[in-house]
Amino acid sequence: MKFTWDDKKRQTNLCNHRVDFADAVGVFFDDCALTTEDVDAEGEQRLVTMGRDFLDRVLLVVYTERGEDEIRLISARKASPGERKAYAGGANP
Repeated sequence: MKFTWDDKKRQTNLCNHRVDFADAVGVFFDDCALTTEDVDAEGEQRLVTMGRDFLDRVLLVVYTERGEDEIRLISARKASPGERKAYAGGANP
C-alpha cells in the first residue's frame, strides 16, 4: 500500500491539529481501526478511519483511495473524548 499527500496540506494539518500525516498512516495498520464513508464529502468518495497511529494516539483520518494500492491523506486529527470512547467500544466514527 502506498500513502501519499500534498506537502502543503501536511504542513497545514500539522499546524492546525499537531498531527503529522507520516505518523497518521499508522491507523491503517491498527487491527481495531474503524472505517466509514464521509457522507458530507462532495465531488469524490472520502473515507474516515479511526484508529491508533504510530504514536499510540487515537486519530480520525480522512482520505480517498486512488486505484487499488494508493491512499491519499486529506486530514488527520486527534479523536475527541466521545470518539475515543466509541473507538474503545467498537462503534464507527
